[in-house]
Amino acid sequence: MRMLLIGGNGTIGKAIHREFSKSHEVIVAGRTRGDILADISDPASVVAMYEKLGMLDAVVCAAGETRWAPMIDMSEDDYYIGINRKLMGQVNLVRLGIPYLTDGGSFTLTTGILGDDPVKHTTGAAVANGALHSFTKAAAIELPRSQRINTVSPGLVADAAERLGHLFPGYYVVSMEDVVKGYSRAVFGPNTGEVIRIYR
Repeated sequence: MRMLLIGGNGTIGKAIHREFSKSHEVIVAGRTRGDILADISDPASVVAMYEKLGMLDAVVCAAGETRWAPMIDMSEDDYYIGINRKLMGQVNLVRLGIPYLTDGGSFTLTTGILGDDPVKHTTGAAVANGALHSFTKAAAIELPRSQRINTVSPGLVADAAERLGHLFPGYYVVSMEDVVKGYSRAVFGPNTGEVIRIYR
């Protein structure tokens, strides 16, 4: 399988790359480093990336930035960070990637627990994640040529718990192994339109 992994240098992306590259060709894309450079918040950059790579069997995105701040301090522009870089970035990967995905190929997006169970200062992330959950269900109805789409929504992952755990009091920590299994289910399984929640 020939697979594009956006965000393959991040905490979750590295684990996905490590596992999937054992059996598949994994091309890593990122804004500043990777096998190919691309900015998913820029549709022209996304199109240029796809044109350079050609046909793919799977597209996996483990990237997307949002602004964390108290809601009373969040400006409209702060919300647009998540809307442009996480929400529309991943929406554009799908809508612009359809011609470059093989018949029966799959798109896998990434959100997170904040779309269902937010903590303080995360309205920006919650907006982007919740919208992507709805997009996944709706897009699955319309994708052509038996293409599939799923979203993986990880909870607090063990590899980030030491750095971020204080922001999630009382939350379960999920293993990176379980998170990667979620991506395996999304990419290699038969389902479509599913939000795969890995929260405990």
